[in-house]
Amino acid sequence: MNDTQAEAARVSEADTLDTFPKLLGDLARRTPDHPAIREKDYGIWQTWSWGQVAEEVRALACGLAAIGLKRGDKIAIIGDNRPRLYWTMTAAQVLGAVPVPLYQDAVIDEMVYVVDHAEVRFAMAEDQEQVDKMLELRRRGSQIEQIVYDDDRGLRHYDQDFLHSFEEVQAAGREYDAANPGFYEAAIARGKSEDTAILLYTSGTTGQPKGVVLSFGNLVQTAKNSIGFDGLTKDEDVLAYLPMAWVGDHLFSYGQSYVAGFCVSCPESHDTVLHDLRELGPTYFFAPPAIFESILTTVMIRMEDASWIKRKMFSYFMAVAKRCGIRILDGLPVSFGDRVLYFLGKVLVYGPLRNTLGFSRIRLAYTAGEAIGPDIFDFYRSIGVNLKQLYGSTEASVSITAQPDGEVLPDTVGRPSPGVEIKITDDGEVMFRSPGVFQEYYKDPEATAQTKTEDGWVHTGDAGFFSENGHLKIIDRAQDVGKLNDGTLFAPKYVENKLKFFPEIREAVAFGHDRDYCAAFINIDLEAVGNWAERNNIAYASYQELAAQPEVLQVIKRHIEAVNRDLAGDPQLAGSQIKRFLVLHKELDPDDGELTRTRKVRRSFVSEKYAKLIEALYSGTERMHVETEMTFKDGRKGIVAADIDILAAETVETAAPLKKAS
Repeated sequence: MNDTQAEAARVSEADTLDTFPKLLGDLARRTPDHPAIREKDYGIWQTWSWGQVAEEVRALACGLAAIGLKRGDKIAIIGDNRPRLYWTMTAAQVLGAVPVPLYQDAVIDEMVYVVDHAEVRFAMAEDQEQVDKMLELRRRGSQIEQIVYDDDRGLRHYDQDFLHSFEEVQAAGREYDAANPGFYEAAIARGKSEDTAILLYTSGTTGQPKGVVLSFGNLVQTAKNSIGFDGLTKDEDVLAYLPMAWVGDHLFSYGQSYVAGFCVSCPESHDTVLHDLRELGPTYFFAPPAIFESILTTVMIRMEDASWIKRKMFSYFMAVAKRCGIRILDGLPVSFGDRVLYFLGKVLVYGPLRNTLGFSRIRLAYTAGEAIGPDIFDFYRSIGVNLKQLYGSTEASVSITAQPDGEVLPDTVGRPSPGVEIKITDDGEVMFRSPGVFQEYYKDPEATAQTKTEDGWVHTGDAGFFSENGHLKIIDRAQDVGKLNDGTLFAPKYVENKLKFFPEIREAVAFGHDRDYCAAFINIDLEAVGNWAERNNIAYASYQELAAQPEVLQVIKRHIEAVNRDLAGDPQLAGSQIKRFLVLHKELDPDDGELTRTRKVRRSFVSEKYAKLIEALYSGTERMHVETEMTFKDGRKGIVAADIDILAAETVETAAPLKKAS
């Protein structure tokens, strides 16, 4: 066989690896000893090779078949990122069943809709907390028939005959496998590219979540394209810590891992993620903007507590990084003097900082999910972290655009990803077509037809345009972009991201459409502001008390005025300067319906819930009494009352800003 024939045979073989169970079998044959997945338990990292994962999945798949899971069934998967939960996805796919991951922090009322809508009959739960949720769903009439659990702590006295430990199911699976030779191989061979691989539910920012049906072909091809685009290899190390119900985790921690063959590591718990990140030192890292914002907040808090010498040194070298760090990262010309200063800064500041954050080995980092503030983006790139943006959606199997190396800009989301076509409609909406386009919204043909055209183009609902360099710019959600009463452009997310650069501001919600001016709600960051309050001898007993402190309000006022000065330099958005604001008396919370589980603001819900406060921002009222229902950490609900001050912020006079076309 000559080289051409060998290459053709290799390509032909690769084309047959069109499902994740087939890819797992191939990895187990080719690289049986290569690390596939790790889990930190009791402070110790435990590692499974691809050969071992294949054995675990085989026993589990046969065990699930033994308790009745069959082709077309849905199996809910709920818990933190755990090897056994990822294996459950593959085991279900072996049998032709469909995994339905649920958000682990979701409350029962949120789960009811998804479990009932997806017609879930089986469940894999991480621990007692999640088992209790599944039992409550059964009591409420769901179709769940069998529940398997990973961690048996606290479950000793649970004696329901439909409740099974992971070990019991695998033991039954080994017996089933022995009694049914060839069953496992035949089940894998039956799988096809067009089969449904997973059912993922959207975050539901504007209503009930929709079930997005993705095929193996969608995910495998998208993973192949993105791996080729960024040159990923089997030697990458990835930390899996984002919700398994989110499409980003499914592509980066599952799909790409099975295609490229790299190792994925699961942290010990949600509370130890940052510690485990530092210990692991991944080479490839993905996080939504909120995570990068949180890490930056931690950095700024630590610097405030540092000695004055360290603060001065940090300030000086960060100015150097801001001036030339990004140019050095991109390989652009930089003066000899700046290179020397940056090298010194790398030794004294940037290197130790990256090491502390766990970013020392990062070759590539991505952020997506929503827009990241340009200042936050530039901070990481200036200290040498190759952070890039991508633009995607669940309906695209993630990838729509990505930033090529050497073309990384803070105000764009890059060029179309490999295999993706993009067009901008006459009214400015972004549409795409790609191998990753979802099959349908489950049991919702009307919504499917509204989103996906007959020839495969998908409406994103985002407003954007292509810049002169061929990069896509996303302004905001199309439904959120509006105009002030004087006709000037109002893009709330752009304003909010600028506000969230400041460590003291955790969340912001801007208003302005069909109003005379822009106004905002602010959520303070309890850790950052609490640290500041302690240094300044300001006493407080709760978030509510801290948020109402006059000194805190003045800090927020100064930040808003800094944003206004920045906005004044942008002719398109100068009219979006914030004239009035308030600091909310409670944190916006997914449990209260104000945020999605991926921490996106539900604007319509917030606008309705806090309608009186919004009107106060525009009526000239300076103080208002409010009473709001909130959910406490133990699940109880109660009323929180407060007197909220409404403050004015200084704006900057500019030339007439550009107006939005009607």
